Amino acid sequence: MKIVDELYELYRHKLTGDEEDIDMLTFAFLEEMNREDLLKMIQDLNNQELYDLMGLYLIESLKGKFASEDYRPQRSPLHQRNIH
Repeated sequence: MKIVDELYELYRHKLTGDEEDIDMLTFAFLEEMNREDLLKMIQDLNNQELYDLMGLYLIESLKGKFASEDYRPQRSPLHQRNIH
């Protein structure tokens, strides 16, 4: 993604790259963007970048959803998870 490369080049010598710096940089960047800017960036993504973006969004959203509901699966012999 072009914006990731650009932000990295701008800030790689100014920030440590720890999670706090990355969060701060991300939120500062998003604060400056409007809906049209974001939609334009999405339109410019190639297929793999779009799949990666949506995959990350879905993973993080589902993690948050399950965590907020204090999800604990009910396991029984009839409902064993089949990973094949």
